[in-house]
Amino acid sequence: MSNLRSAAAAMMTLTLLTTACGTTARDEPEPAATDTSVPAATPPAPPTGSNEETGKATAPAALRFTAQTLDGKTFQGESLAGKPIAFWFWAPWCTKCLSDAPAVKAAAAQHKDVAFVGIAGLDTEAAMKQFVQRTDTSDLVHLSDPKGAVWTKLGVSQQSTFVFMKPDGSLEKASGPLGQDGLEEHLRTLTAQQTP
Repeated sequence: MSNLRSAAAAMMTLTLLTTACGTTARDEPEPAATDTSVPAATPPAPPTGSNEETGKATAPAALRFTAQTLDGKTFQGESLAGKPIAFWFWAPWCTKCLSDAPAVKAAAAQHKDVAFVGIAGLDTEAAMKQFVQRTDTSDLVHLSDPKGAVWTKLGVSQQSTFVFMKPDGSLEKASGPLGQDGLEEHLRTLTAQQTP
């Protein structure tokens, strides 16, 4: 009788363990397959490539914006798709921005393969235009963003900030002033893995 109770207890324990393990295994979702070619800490870049119908590059989400240039023209962020881009976020009264201006001007003249776009905010359009004239950076495209819509879109909260975007849509931010050497270092990284 004692052996029968022991056997029944053992059977009951085994049944409970099996049922508990089985329930847990069935209730938990199976782990998702991971792409081992992309490090876990790096989110996948937004899809880029080309639209088969138009042949144009597909714009990542960060480039889906419309803004006004300081000379009053409409600017579509999507027009930059597929290019390496250096966005420079500045404000007219910012001394760091003023010190970054000569390096930005020189880098834009040297790196014709990179689209440089100044994005002005935090002041009036008249003050923005005055800053461009004072820094002699009128060769660059400068956007007027007094409400900070593009700043918010690209996750920028302070000036002087640079956002470097590779053709695949991946971003890198850097706070200025960077100076000529710092800016050159970021531009080398930006253009390093470009495909022809």
